[in-house]
Amino acid sequence: MARGHNINDIPELPLVVDSLNKEKTSQLLASLDNLGCSGDLGRVRSSKNTRAGQGKMRNARFTLRKGPLVIYGDENGLVKQSARNLPGVDVCHVSRLNLLQLAPGGHLGRLIVFTKDAFSQLDNIFGTYRSTGVQKAGFQLGRNMMSCADLARIINSDQIQSQLRMVRVVKDQRNRGKKNPLTNKTMMQILNPASKTLRAAEEKANAARVTARAAALKHKRSKAGRKEKAVRSARQLGLDAGLEQSFKDAHQVILDEIKAGLIDQAEDEEEEEEQ
Repeated sequence: MARGHNINDIPELPLVVDSLNKEKTSQLLASLDNLGCSGDLGRVRSSKNTRAGQGKMRNARFTLRKGPLVIYGDENGLVKQSARNLPGVDVCHVSRLNLLQLAPGGHLGRLIVFTKDAFSQLDNIFGTYRSTGVQKAGFQLGRNMMSCADLARIINSDQIQSQLRMVRVVKDQRNRGKKNPLTNKTMMQILNPASKTLRAAEEKANAARVTARAAALKHKRSKAGRKEKAVRSARQLGLDAGLEQSFKDAHQVILDEIKAGLIDQAEDEEEEEEQ
C-alpha cells in the first residue's frame, strides 16, 4: 500500500492461486478481478498520461504506473501470451526473477500473484534457511544475525552507555579562515596599526565637511548671502560689459586706420590667402 498498490479487496498476502493458465486475455482479466486485483488494475488504467518533454519522441509517449506481477511456472505457460494486452500487468517465469520487476525503481512492495507451481519451486531455486538452492548452486537465504533488532533500545541501554566516553565539547569557536582586510577591521589593524587612527581622522573630516557644507548653504540662503551674490553678479556683469566695450573700441580703431589709409585691406587679404 505504501508503494501505491490497491490491495483492499485481496484476501491474503502472499497471493497464491491454483492456476492462471487462460487462453484469452478476457479470461485472465476475469480471474484477476475475482482475486481482488480489479482496484489495482483500475488505478493503472487511470494513470496513463502523456510523457513530458522530448521523451515522447523515442517510442515512450505515455507513462503508466506499475500493476501486479504474475509469477508463473511451467504448468501455466499461457499466462505470458494472455497477459500481453493488460496495462500495468507484468509476467515473469519463476526461474528468471529479476530485481527490476520485483522492486521497480528500487522501491520494495510490488504486488505479486504467484501460481501454485511457481510458489512450490521457490525453495528448490533459492533454497531455505537450512539448505542451499538446487538451480542456484550455493545460494542460501540469509538469516538475521541479531536476535533483537531494536537499535534504539540497545544503544540507550546502561551496558552500552557505561562504556561510552563523554561528549567532547569544542571550546575554541574561533573561525581561522582568511579574512579580507578591506572589510574586516581587526585584520586591517593587524596589517596596518595606524588604520584605526586614520579611520577616525577620515570620519572626523567627513563630519567637518558635512558641517561646513550645511553652514555654507545656510549662509548662501540668508539675507547676507543673497546680498553678496548680488554684488558678485553686478561685478561680473560690469566685467562682461567692459570686455564688450573694449572689443568695440579696438574694432573702431582698426576701421579708422583703414579709413585713413594706414592699412591696405587688399594686401592683408592677399597675405591671408597665401598663408
